[in-house]
Amino acid sequence: MTIDAENPDELLDRMKQGDDKALAELFSEHKERLARVIRFRLDPRLARRLDTEDILQEVYLNAAQRVQSFLSSPTLTFFVWLRLVASQTLADVHRRHLGAQARDACRDVSIHVYAYSSQATSTCIAIELAGNQASPSEAAIRREMSDQLERAIESMDPIDREILALRHFEELTNGEVAQVLGIQQKAASIRYVRALSRLRKLLAQLSDFAVEDRIKPAASPQGKGGGA
Repeated sequence: MTIDAENPDELLDRMKQGDDKALAELFSEHKERLARVIRFRLDPRLARRLDTEDILQEVYLNAAQRVQSFLSSPTLTFFVWLRLVASQTLADVHRRHLGAQARDACRDVSIHVYAYSSQATSTCIAIELAGNQASPSEAAIRREMSDQLERAIESMDPIDREILALRHFEELTNGEVAQVLGIQQKAASIRYVRALSRLRKLLAQLSDFAVEDRIKPAASPQGKGGGA
């Protein structure tokens, strides 16, 4: 039976009964969204060395080991919980492959804790934006643009940076963002609009950056729960 033929709540009930196939079906439903998170948060030094599918497999195995703790006290939606497992898995991946050289960049923040790295989200956003500005043969220009973007983004409030990352680049819904950050949905929505406006103003100050086509309000994923 596929997820299209069964209610997600029924799949959760099957998971409580120890049905591994139900977990696999739910994971498959969220797989592409988790892949987006991984691609965005993965340290660029590892992006060419590690396959996203391999990391997703590790996320699935970790989720399978921890799923009973989620089912016993589900304070998050299943996707937000999976995203937390993915972020913890990414932290382990960075430690294994980079060791003492592992920087804060592109690591996730602790859920419900306002302890943001000053560089993590800024670097991820800057790399994402700069990557759209130059072809692969223009690596030096891209690096310079990334540095300029990172300095500009660093001037923003840490929570606003994280909201931008979650809504605009990970493409979470407003409700999911509120869960990840432990804030009210209304507050998350207000802060997103404010952060987007602030980012546009900052990028407009960079003469080589085309703002209008690059920074548009994020659309909530279709068919996903958590509020628009």
